[in-house]
Amino acid sequence: MTTTRRDFLKVTAVVGGGLTLGVSLPGAVSEAQAAGTLYTPNAWVHIADNNTITLISARSEMGQGVYTSMPMLIAEELDVDIRKVKVEIAPVGDVYINSLLGGQLTGGSTSVREGWEKLRVAGAQVRTMLVSAAAEKWQISADKLSVSNGKVIGPGGRKATYGELADAASKLPVPKDVVLKDPKDFKIIGKATKRLDTPSKVNGTAVYGIDVKLPGMVYASLEQCPVIGGKVTSFDAGKAKAMPGVIDVVQIRDGVAVVADSYWHAKKAREALTITWDEGPVAKIDNASMMEGIRNAKDTPTPIKKTGDADTAMKTAAKTMQAEYWSPLLAHATMEPQNFTADYKDGKCLVVGPAQFQQGTQGNVAAALGLKPEDVTVKTTFLGGGFGRRLEYDFAVQAAEISKAVGKPVKLLWSREDDTTHDFYRPMAFHRMAAGLDASGKPVALTFQLTSQSVTQRAFGLPKGTLDPFMAEASVVGYDIPNMTQELIEHDSGLRVGYWRSVSHALNAFANESFIDELAAAAGKDPYQYRLALLDKQPRYANVLKIAATKAGWGKPLPAGHSRGIALMEGYDTYMAQVAEISVKDNEITVHKIWVAADLGQMVNPDTVEAQLQSSIAFGLSSTLGAEITLDKGRVQQTNFHDYPVIRMSQMPRIDVTLVKSTEKPGGIGEPATALVGPAVANALFAATGKRVRKIPLSPDNIKSA
Repeated sequence: MTTTRRDFLKVTAVVGGGLTLGVSLPGAVSEAQAAGTLYTPNAWVHIADNNTITLISARSEMGQGVYTSMPMLIAEELDVDIRKVKVEIAPVGDVYINSLLGGQLTGGSTSVREGWEKLRVAGAQVRTMLVSAAAEKWQISADKLSVSNGKVIGPGGRKATYGELADAASKLPVPKDVVLKDPKDFKIIGKATKRLDTPSKVNGTAVYGIDVKLPGMVYASLEQCPVIGGKVTSFDAGKAKAMPGVIDVVQIRDGVAVVADSYWHAKKAREALTITWDEGPVAKIDNASMMEGIRNAKDTPTPIKKTGDADTAMKTAAKTMQAEYWSPLLAHATMEPQNFTADYKDGKCLVVGPAQFQQGTQGNVAAALGLKPEDVTVKTTFLGGGFGRRLEYDFAVQAAEISKAVGKPVKLLWSREDDTTHDFYRPMAFHRMAAGLDASGKPVALTFQLTSQSVTQRAFGLPKGTLDPFMAEASVVGYDIPNMTQELIEHDSGLRVGYWRSVSHALNAFANESFIDELAAAAGKDPYQYRLALLDKQPRYANVLKIAATKAGWGKPLPAGHSRGIALMEGYDTYMAQVAEISVKDNEITVHKIWVAADLGQMVNPDTVEAQLQSSIAFGLSSTLGAEITLDKGRVQQTNFHDYPVIRMSQMPRIDVTLVKSTEKPGGIGEPATALVGPAVANALFAATGKRVRKIPLSPDNIKSA
């Protein structure tokens, strides 16, 4: 666990005299050979002479299956058994930057989309070099050779394993142009494959951040200001220091940490601290003031897209409609609370834990400790959930500061209450929608305005007034409406915010798909047929809508008291429709079944795709039915799952998944389904009760007051 990044690269590059293919890394040993053209900077492969194949994964595994899908891309081009490919997480390095996001991070449903070509190219380059090595060894033309199951095959029954050829192959130049397999010849890609990381998670050998142990490690529990952003004015640690197991009590920028020989001792002693806080400006914030500020925001709107002339079309429309929609603050609620382990020693620091953003973790730990980034080594474990929360690095910085203060390796553990009350929350959002209808009820104009905070401004310094693409997701509908204007107002409510699973898709799809449903009702049309009539020029949208409706038996009789709602969206290049079947009793919603049709282009592992759809729907149902973060005097009111509910097994509906076969480029699947649950259920609620609830969550209180 104390291996440096340089040592890691050396070991993986030369052990066994094998073949390593990757791009040239800063400080990497000379044996490392490039695998990938200039536009494939991330992937590299190690083939040892014992025939072991290792993929160095640039993406964190947080349940979404990249430790299986990424190796599948390599294994397909190498023609090897996927179960023979091992996976190791990459160290920090510019070569591992996610080209779709601009940093070495995992998120935005980008892993397969970003790795689809580059990893296959890397695999094809490895294959080509191995074949060339065999051709030289046997003094035969390479075009007379083939590969099969980890071997190069030649005339006359000649065979050589990849391991036997790896050393010779490593001395050959890396081919710039390689031929990728034709999809019709795929043996691995597109086939349902059991996950490679399941056995380790079942038998307990998988290491999550919370499992990390270093020699001489101690434990820390950190008391942070009850108001996010507040600072320590003074503290009394007398009682805490006298408690069993306590080693030290230290102040860092975010609060006061108790360090002890066990987490329990640290946590109990922390409760004995007496601290005076400067609560800062957030103490003036509550939900009412945030909503008032958002509604009355005077910031200049930033245009997203304009089609035709919506203002003029509104004036000549036979009927106009307006509606407003609200979405709340939300926590990430990862099953594994935030944690990180740090070891500061002699001007260098090792940090180990669940990270989605390795570069950000390294850079911010270095800045906090006054080190150079190269003096901070980041090692990534499995993540017990991410959802965007582990794109942040506050807990890693805290662990590093505590380790430096006490001069020991430290594991910092947050409690569930710490996690719920000190999150980077999904922003509150307010939508103003308007439409103009012709005499037949068909929309001739649509305007969309979102007012919310920009996470990208907070996280990456995006200049104000610059379009934040992560606010604009799903803002532009796919319907054939001739005149549309979409814009957003970036309003800072004063509370720190973060990216949340599906980012702004969930906010914008709720407003758009609820409003389209309202237009259908105003026109006296069936909501499915109304949508379908607006999709003549959008075949992929229309196809998934038809599939979902047909599977759900749209238009056919339902059990007594049951109703259906439908919603449609494109997100991360995936086209998706959902139908929700619900019943309502005493303003309490029961979701019985959800049908989902998804066209995400070419799929790597359909088994993981289906699992991701199911988990996304579960995640989205939590926020749809009850989860909400509220503030009073700057203090988050929810503390644990009793008042920030995540969906229980008894609430989970049956889910029917249809995956559309496609030759289009891969789309993302880890997040879009989360966004459609809200509008599908809200539209079913309207069908059931005639009430249009324009505020998420669809809790009994919100339904009653609608």
